[in-house]
This record gives sequence, C-alpha cells and structure tokens, in this order.
Amino acid sequence: MTKPQNPVQMAVIGAAHGIKGELRVKTFTGDPLALADYGPLYAKDGRAFQILDIRPAGTVVVVRFKGVNDRNAAEALAGTELFVDRSMLPDEEEDEFYHADLIGLEVRDDTGAIGRVVAVHNFGGGDILDVTLAGRKGVLIPFTQAAVPHVSIADGFVQVDPLAAGLVGDEDGEAPGHSGFDPKGRPRGPKDAGGNR
Repeated sequence: MTKPQNPVQMAVIGAAHGIKGELRVKTFTGDPLALADYGPLYAKDGRAFQILDIRPAGTVVVVRFKGVNDRNAAEALAGTELFVDRSMLPDEEEDEFYHADLIGLEVRDDTGAIGRVVAVHNFGGGDILDVTLAGRKGVLIPFTQAAVPHVSIADGFVQVDPLAAGLVGDEDGEAPGHSGFDPKGRPRGPKDAGGNR
C-alpha cells in the first residue's frame, strides 16, 4: 500500500527508548497494543513504518520499527505522526466514533445550529469536544451521553444538551458550567472537563 488517501492518525512517535532504536509511541487506539494490527503505518510524507515489536510501557507503548536500529535513527523520528488509511479501520460499534469523524460536525441545540466541532481531546478523564460557537472563542464540552445525547455522522451533526454541556445556567439562576456561555450570551473561557461516552 502507498501513502493513505484517507488518512486517520493512529499514533505519534515520542522519545527514543534505550540505545537499540526503540521508541516510545503514544497511540490513539482503544487497545494500545493493537497498533501493530493495522499493518504498515505512514508518516505525512509517505514514509512507511513496519512494527517489528511492541510492548506496553505505562501510558505509551515501546515500539521497534524495521530499519530503526540505533538511538540516533530513533531520535530523528521524534514527533512523527503515524497514519493508516481509513479503509484499514474496523466499522464502529454503536455509540463509538472515530475522532476524525467528529471533527467538522455541526453542533446543534434545540434552537438549531450553534457551532462546529474543531477538535477532540482526551486529557485522561474522557473525550472532550472542542467547539467553536457562532464564530466566538471555543468551548470544551464533555463527550458524554448527557451532554451530547445524539450523534449523526451521516447527517453531519451532534446534538448537545446546553445545560448538561455547561453552555447555560440552570433554572435556579446559577451560573453556567465552566465551559460555556452565561445566560446573557457573554463568552466564558474553557476549562478541562471530563466524562466517557
């Protein structure tokens, strides 16, 4: 296979590990060791990387790639993003989504379109949607069933519950959550939020 036509990022190479060319790699797969199941991985410039060995190491995996045999060669790869073609990925199960599919989706509430998903983050507490609302500064919305009750990749949108997403205050007049707008529409800065979908 050549460079992916529809690339999906699977990992990013970190620091060298030891002196024999091994590398620390942060994966974006559900099971970090499954990175080896997708065949060759590709850099943006089309270079192919074949995994010869992979093992867990805390929050990352340690990988030995074919042709990377010493620390100097490994250090030169730090920061390289690794991709596969979308066709290599299994179909999603119900209520599971690829981050790449969520980016760019319209964000709607009960009144209609209010923004767009510009990124998906995970800082350890669960996935978070980074949303730009009506061209204003972005907000972070936890990607939970309560905050995002409906996702339609086919129709190109996610439905949010403004209260659960922290975009409005509750009926008792309390201030909005830490990641949204106040009831008068003034923007508030985002903070980290968490929750698993």
